[in-house]
Amino acid sequence: MLPVSKGERTLWMKFRRCLWYLVALIMVGTLVIYSSVFQVSWSLNPRTTTPNSSNPQNSVPPLVDRYTVAYPHEYHFILDEPNRCREESPFLVLMIPVEPHNREARHIIRSTWGNVTTVQGKVVSHYFILGQSREENGAQTIEEQLLRESRDHGDILQSDFLDSYHNLTIKTMLMFEWLSTHCPQTSYAMKVDTDTFLNVHNLVGMLLKAPQHLYITGTVIRFASVLRDQNSKWFVPFSTFPESVYPPYAIGLGYVFSLDLTRKILEAAQHVRALYIEDVYVGLCMRHLGIPLTDPPRGDMFRNWMPSDTGNCYWTSVITTLLHSSNQLLDVWKSYQTQAQSGC
Repeated sequence: MLPVSKGERTLWMKFRRCLWYLVALIMVGTLVIYSSVFQVSWSLNPRTTTPNSSNPQNSVPPLVDRYTVAYPHEYHFILDEPNRCREESPFLVLMIPVEPHNREARHIIRSTWGNVTTVQGKVVSHYFILGQSREENGAQTIEEQLLRESRDHGDILQSDFLDSYHNLTIKTMLMFEWLSTHCPQTSYAMKVDTDTFLNVHNLVGMLLKAPQHLYITGTVIRFASVLRDQNSKWFVPFSTFPESVYPPYAIGLGYVFSLDLTRKILEAAQHVRALYIEDVYVGLCMRHLGIPLTDPPRGDMFRNWMPSDTGNCYWTSVITTLLHSSNQLLDVWKSYQTQAQSGC
């Protein structure tokens, strides 16, 4: 072996040190790339499945942030009407999301459009769907009141999730779950808010001419921009939903759908991250299914605001109108009945 000079030895040591730094840099880079890929994969597929004694395909709830909710998940109904829908076999079921404490809104609806039970020989029924009260003080009193309401009216569906605006998507998906398992003979259902006027006669008239399968309609919004303003009530960050425009969706104040769509939406929910904006989330599920939304026969049937002039047979010409509050419904209902009796 030839003797190695001091300069050559120093050069060799520098080379080895550089080589070590290069290997370390490659290892760190590989780790960063792997972590990024894993995070992207989780955001696109936020759920895994685990065996369950009741359903081997049940999904583990995703990690929930401020803009998503814990769905799919195994929720339970603590107040239920397990047989009523099957026994009545209604043509149309009205599903009304409501807060547990809002007994007044439920009373007003029962005395207005919720009191319409037959239209053109078709049976119409309604149910209020709600979660558990978030109020610590008085929660027991609210639960006792709900139990009495359930016994008196038979229209309360209460599940064991926390009732809040953020959890409206959970409430909506539980609505689809309940309908899919309890109403085998029902043709259509409608999700309708408590602060909405509903003309049940016009709704049934429209449905008698509507498609019977894979059908959903209401005020259909297309090309809605995703709001990135953090001060907005409907802010969604890029990390949760990277697209700039939402797919078509029906505004949540009132949309109607055929019952065969419920199971398909539930199937899509296994693959679509549960955004907290419930009507947008239903639209995301519809896009996943490749099923288009249907516009109503007339663009003015589903109104998102109340015009200043509601004379000239206005209330008898529409299906829904968003009001300022559910309390306003009593006066609006009187106007509607007056117009209907006058021949409008």
